[in-house]
Amino acid sequence: MMKTIYLDNAATTPLDPLVLDAMLPFLKTDFGNPSSTHSYGRKTKNAIEINRKKIADHINAEPSEIVFTSGGTEADNMALRCAVADLGVKRIITSCIEHHAVGHTAMCLKESCNIQVDFVNLDSKGHVDLNHLNELLKKDIPTIVSLMHANNEIGNLIDLKQVSVICRKYGAYFHSDTVQTLGHYPFDLKDLDIDFITCAAHKFHGPKGVGFLYIKRNTKINQLITGGSQERKQRGGTENLYGIIGLGKAMDLAYLDVNQHQKHVQGLKSYMIEELLKIDPAITFNGDIDPSKSLYTVLNVCFPISEQTSMMLFSLDISGIAASGGSACSSGATTGSHVLAALPKTENCQSIRFSFSRHTTKEEIDFTLEKIKELTTVSV
Repeated sequence: MMKTIYLDNAATTPLDPLVLDAMLPFLKTDFGNPSSTHSYGRKTKNAIEINRKKIADHINAEPSEIVFTSGGTEADNMALRCAVADLGVKRIITSCIEHHAVGHTAMCLKESCNIQVDFVNLDSKGHVDLNHLNELLKKDIPTIVSLMHANNEIGNLIDLKQVSVICRKYGAYFHSDTVQTLGHYPFDLKDLDIDFITCAAHKFHGPKGVGFLYIKRNTKINQLITGGSQERKQRGGTENLYGIIGLGKAMDLAYLDVNQHQKHVQGLKSYMIEELLKIDPAITFNGDIDPSKSLYTVLNVCFPISEQTSMMLFSLDISGIAASGGSACSSGATTGSHVLAALPKTENCQSIRFSFSRHTTKEEIDFTLEKIKELTTVSV
């Protein structure tokens, strides 16, 4: 049987067996509607609130600040659309390398609500220019700044604390898409002065189709999805019961020893960088690979164009290795990655994103490196 290796964890992570175990009773026997007042409903409602509290505890937030959603995309939409509808926001400041859940939503609001959209400059490695952000915010317009904590394609990190200080200086709201970093970095939302952050459980070995929006206390917004009075009247619709249970368990496991997870995965990433350069010193990397400025689970490799590397992604797949050319949310699109297009000198290389999880092993990296070496040394 062919060996298979999964290195596309930025797209989704495999469900942890312990998460499935936690979910199963709520798929089989504890199935009551949480809005029902009988014992079946009370039991499931209680389970949701227990998980809401422990999720809030993990990020030092209040349970009332957690609103469960269908995932990161809905949470991003809720933050931006409700900021415009309910908080008087007239301008969105973002970057051209945000996830489409932010970028497309901002442009939709520009067209439908006449919202001004400004894009902050990037440096040569794709980092947000905070001096430019400061300049943009000098214009006295009610604003929400939306900048992702870590880019899902190239891994660049922003300093959330630094950005929040700039936003508060000018009275702007601050939203960050933290889908790639929740469950991978510690968060202290009592210390971090931010209005909205987003979560998707499937990025840290939880189930797909569930996440949450953190809404800072006393930030009053109305429902994006209207209907019932679920989620303290902030999000209509019957709760994804077993998904929420899975999210809570996945977060427990993620934060059980998050520092050790980071050390393990960063070690694999650094090792892969070193070994790739031994295979071909002409290999470069998209984004920043400085561990202090880069998401440790993502490595975007730029292979010099050749007949072999132009088919690299397909060849790796044939060899049982799953990687990607960019965001899974853009698969099937006829245009290339909007993130890579914003970076200099990416047109003369074949870019492949390798992304890791706490379950990735050195043996899997070695196998992948060996296949890359074979593919890049095949004679034409």
